Formats: sequence, structure tokens, C-alpha cells
Amino acid sequence: MLEKHRRQTRHSTRGPRWEELCMAGEVPRYQHLYGTNSCPSMDASKVQVTLCKFFFSNSRLRTFERKLIRIISGSPRSDQSEGVGHNISFSLLLTASGSLTMPVLERQPSRDQVDQSGLPKLPVPALQQTLDMYLRCMKHLVSEEQFKRTRDIVQKFGAPGGLGELLQEKLLERKETKPNWVYDYWLEDMYLNNRLALPVNSSPAMVFPNQNFRAESDTLRFAAHLISGVLEYKCLLDGHALPVDYARGQLAGTPLCMDQYYRLFTSYRLPGPKTDTLVAQESSVMPEPEHVIVACKNQFFVLDVVINFRRLSEKDLYTQLQKIKRMADSVEECLPPIGLLTSDGRTEWAESRSILVKDSTNRDSLDMIERCVCVVCLDESSGIEPSGTNRAMMILHGGGLNRNGGNRWYDKPLQFLVGADGCCGVVCEHSPFEGIVLVQCTEYLLKYMMGSPSKLVRADSVSELPAPRRLRWKCSPKIQELLTASADKLHRLVRNLDMNVHKFNSYGKDFIKKQKMSPDAYIQVALQFAFYRLVCRFHLKTVTQHRETHHTKSDIYPIPRCHRRPVPTYESASIRRFQQGRVDNIRSSTSEALAFVKAMTDKNTSLTDAEKMEKLWNAIRAQTHYTILAITGMAIDNHLLGLREIAKELNLEEPEIFTDETYIISNQFILSTSQVPTTVEMFCCYGPVDPNGYGVCYNPQSDYIIFSVSSFHDSPGTSSDMFVKALVACLGEMQDLCRICNTHAKPRKSTESMEHASHRVKNGGREA
Repeated sequence: MLEKHRRQTRHSTRGPRWEELCMAGEVPRYQHLYGTNSCPSMDASKVQVTLCKFFFSNSRLRTFERKLIRIISGSPRSDQSEGVGHNISFSLLLTASGSLTMPVLERQPSRDQVDQSGLPKLPVPALQQTLDMYLRCMKHLVSEEQFKRTRDIVQKFGAPGGLGELLQEKLLERKETKPNWVYDYWLEDMYLNNRLALPVNSSPAMVFPNQNFRAESDTLRFAAHLISGVLEYKCLLDGHALPVDYARGQLAGTPLCMDQYYRLFTSYRLPGPKTDTLVAQESSVMPEPEHVIVACKNQFFVLDVVINFRRLSEKDLYTQLQKIKRMADSVEECLPPIGLLTSDGRTEWAESRSILVKDSTNRDSLDMIERCVCVVCLDESSGIEPSGTNRAMMILHGGGLNRNGGNRWYDKPLQFLVGADGCCGVVCEHSPFEGIVLVQCTEYLLKYMMGSPSKLVRADSVSELPAPRRLRWKCSPKIQELLTASADKLHRLVRNLDMNVHKFNSYGKDFIKKQKMSPDAYIQVALQFAFYRLVCRFHLKTVTQHRETHHTKSDIYPIPRCHRRPVPTYESASIRRFQQGRVDNIRSSTSEALAFVKAMTDKNTSLTDAEKMEKLWNAIRAQTHYTILAITGMAIDNHLLGLREIAKELNLEEPEIFTDETYIISNQFILSTSQVPTTVEMFCCYGPVDPNGYGVCYNPQSDYIIFSVSSFHDSPGTSSDMFVKALVACLGEMQDLCRICNTHAKPRKSTESMEHASHRVKNGGREA
């Protein structure tokens, strides 16, 4: 279970007494909330107090809320109460003097908890099964000489009575004591130990349909409507009323773990010098103050969404956003763009934060951001063509300091971006949840906004709404220096990202399904095909320099382009069938896929179309088989990670299997891929995980597929445009092969020549 990281707060060790609640008349003031019989002057010796869901929106109420929880529970001051949800009945035993005894907690199980109780634990695969599969996965990815060395090392590791068996035994013991034996290992290895900056490198983006805002009022109405939808969705989560997800695709119908949803609005990634901390408040008795942080012109504002125990209407939200916009326009009040610091490397941001928190003003501002529901960024117009590619880059990194790069706070799980030019979306901090959870949340919001008209005419506003509060910062010369360094690094990252969002219109998943093939497996084989067949010749590579106009300026230099080799490939596979399940890796670069792409690219081959088709089927079957292994907890990556980390915990010398060159290569994912399908018009994108690799996110629809391909300009071996060009050609060749060999298949929807397709991709692609 995700470790709960409580905030460090001072607390009183005095025994709880009811008189503490009567300070400054607090109890009489709140008798209407907790019952008129909640006073020690009453004769009743036992008082039932039902804590309902109320929202506290100012510091005095917040203090009372925490004091009440502390007194009732008899616990030290804390922001959390382990294992206690909202539906709790407290039986308070009062003595004649007004002292409280330990309360009786009666937890009411929610529907969600009942549905989740039967989920199995993640299994630990058999050691020999994993080692054999590891060798099969890597044999065709390393040289023959290197593979022989690796095979000897693996055999020694897995020998009877050897180190592998010892570590396997310890993993099995861990499985018995943990809800999920790999969760903590995986979270730290995948995210928290990663020292790279979050934008592009870690945080994915979901790009909404481009909006047609004609005036500032349109932008603010959209933002108000969006916030209203967020609060509706949060109510579902707070009430545990969100329906349980069930698996789709392979092994459909299995209930899935819902834990990740409850971190959407309750998590925060805290930077550390060596490792980050995922702070989660998953089960507090009373909810934290309900506020949203609004970023506007690099300034941050507290927007209370509940005032006087009532949630603000959409009209109220719009009014408050108007005030924020006016406040942000005030030049005299302008403060440094502190959000830039969160775009830096994690160690650098941790250093900057340690300096910031030395001042109480900064501590208060950080606390408000860290405890907010989400961040809403009101962006300025970027001044560039609103193509799918450009919008994806703006959502991912904001365009640097000269655009909206400082108008962000990357540590929050959800940052909703509303641009004056209609560029809208969400960028998420990935450690609390996976892409499908982001999709479900954003689809709910977009459907909410499409299905419920804007409610700005409702005349039930709170009279004299208090103005939103600007967060203040006190910046030392050192912080100013760090801000300059962060801005420079973000600028270099913006210039380096090579993105191509392409809408492949020739066919979609319907055609693939007619071939009785899995669309995901088919696309994965196509990605292997595309990487392998990239033209082996010298070509001129363009490095795009993102200037103020965002037009292209090129540095031209020759680069060898000759892949003709398979590479380690990552495709995320959900293991939410198990308690606290996140993902494992589908190793898509199979020997069967290699045999198929060789058959398709060898000009001297004597293979017939039927024989090529059989190799395609073999590749599809191998991909599908590994997918099933992964989603049922039988893949190799999590298992090998667990064995490695158990060895560290035992203070053993790192086993040779994990220092071997093959293992190092196996974790260099030149292709990092993910299927993120949606039911509404939007797409997901992210950066590559290897400096010399590609990030490929795809969204298969009935008659088209959206590909978001990323790489880095400073890598001499990559080009997103060239990859998309190769991918378009390969998808066309695979369709032609299916059409020839499967007479029941429909003809190609589009018969445009590959020369035309190549020209189209070269000029930026037909973008989403």
C-alpha cells in the first residue's frame, strides 16, 4: 500500500477536553453542524455526533476542523487518519467534567470498497520461467558473443541453491506481507528516483479539441465550466460513487483496482535531493480546504470553490476568475515566476524549495498549492498555428518562459490548461496514476461540458464574494539566480523536443478487427516495422529552433540513418486486476516481429505473400501472448526489478545478472509506446524516455489512428518526421498484404500514393 507521508506539524500532548472546542465560542457557532446535544452541560452521558461532509474554506475553520478531529480521535495533530473514510459514526463518551474518552468508530463500507475486496494479490512468477523468458526476449537484441556471456550468468543465477532462489524466496515472503509486493519498488524505480525534469521527460499531456474563443469572457466561461466539472467529479470520488472499472480488450470483464482514482485530487509529488516523495491524503476524516490554484501570467491565486459551506456556482466561479484576471494584469503586484522552479530537475528543484521554505510567507504559499484540488492555468495566446503538433508541445512544456512555461506547477497531479488562443488540455504528474485514469477523468469533464450547458444565468451567487488571494513569495538573490537557471534549462528543453502528431486516415481499428487481429498487437508490429525499415542512407536533419514566431530555422548537418535492427521496446500493460496494481512491460520487440519485418524489407526474399502473411500472424500471436502474460502478472520486468531490489535490502553485492551489459541494454527503451484510446475527441502525448529514442502514443479509432511521435533534436539517430513517414508506409504495406491474403477484407479506404503520403508527412503531417 502506498506509504502515507504525513506533514510534520507541532502537536499538543495534553489529554483532549471538550472545553477546547468552546474556545472563542466555537462550539455554539457550530452546533447546527454537530447537533444541539453536543455540549457537556447536557445531562446525557453519551452523545452521538455524525460527521457529515462539510467544506472549510478559511484558516479559522480549518483550525477548528483539525482540532475537532484531533480531540475526537485522541490522536496527535495530523493531516490524516489512517484507514478512515468519510462515512464514519463517532460515539463520544463524555464524563461529568467534559472529558472525552476514546471514540468508537463505526465505518460504513462504500460500494467501491465492497467491489474491491475480492481482488487477488499480484502473483510472483516462477523464477525459471522469468529467466527463460528474459533470454528469449534479449537473444535477438544483443550480439551472439554477448548473449553467450549473458546465458552463462543467468544459468548461474538460477542454479539450484543459488542466489536467485534465495532472492525468490524473499520475494515470496514479501508477497505475504504486502498488498502488492512490487508497488513500492516500481514507484521508486519508475518515477520517484528519476532526477530528470517532469515536463516532457515524465509528465504526459492530454490535448483537448481546439477551442474557438472570440473574447476573454469565452476563455473564462470555459475555465469556470471546467472547474465546475472537476468539482462534480470530485464529489463522485468523495462519495465513493464512481463505478468500478472492468477490463476491456484481452481477458475483458475482470474488475479493476480503483485506488489510482482516489489520488487524482489528493496527491502531491514532493521533490527530494535523491528521491521524491508521493504525498497522499487518501483517507482523512474531514476533507481538506476546498480550493483551486489558478495560474495566470506566472502568478498564482487561491480560488476558494466552497464559501460558507456552499459550493460556488458556475456564475460565481466566472466572477472570481474575472477578478483573478484583473489582479494578474496589475504590473505593480507582479511577482517572480516561481513555477519555473518546478520545471527543473528534481534535485535542483528540491534545493530551490529548501531555500524557499526558510521564509514563512513562502511556506504558506507552498502549503496552499500542495493541498489544492488541482491547478488551472489561464495561458496567454502562444501566437503559433494551432496544429495538433504545436498544441501538443504547448501543453507539454508551455513554450518556455517567453510563452507560458512559467505559468505551471508541475508537482500537482492535474494541471488544466486553458489558453486564450483555444489551446486547452491537461498535463499530469504521472506517479499517482496511469493514463487510463487520466482518460476517464478528462472524458467525464469533456462530456460534462458538452452535455450540460453553461450555467452562468443562475442568480444564486454568494453576496460579496471575497476576492481570490494572490500567493506571495519572498525571493532571495539565490532564488533569483535559480530562477534564471531554470528558465534557461526549460528553454533548451523546448528547443530540443521534436514532435509530430499525425492523423493516419487510411484506416483504423475496424479494418484490423476484420482481419481477426488485435488492433494493439497490429500497431505494435507496425511500430517495429517502421523503426527497422527507416531508410539506410545519409540525409539532412533539421533541428527546429523555436523562435518568437515559432517558424523553422535550421542547422543542417549529415547524419547516418541506418536502423535495420530491433531495439528494446516498452509498452505499458495494466495490472489493475490485482490489488494496488499499476503496470508491467510488454516487450514488443519479439523475435517473431523481427522475422516479419525482415521478410517485408528484404528485397531479395523469395517468400510469397502468403508466407509473409503467416509471419505477420506469428508476430501478432506472439505480441498477444506476451500481452496476456503481462496483464496477468507473469511478465519479466517487475519480477526482475523485485529480485534486484530484494538484493539491495539484504545488503548483498549487486548480482551479476543486473550489472551485465544485456540487462542494461534491456532497460534502454529506444521505443517507449502506449495505447491511449479515447471515446471523445482528444489525444495523449509524451516525450521519449531515452535521449536517443522515440516516444510513441497512439489512439486507434474506428477509421483512423492518431499517432503522437516524439524524439529529441540533439540525437543524431532520430527524427520524428522520418519515423512518421516510415510508419505511414509500413501501415500501408501491411494493409495491402492483408487485403491480398484475406479476401473478406475491405479495400483500402484511401488509395493515395505513398509518394503523396511521404510529401504530406514531410510537411508536418495531417495533424489531429
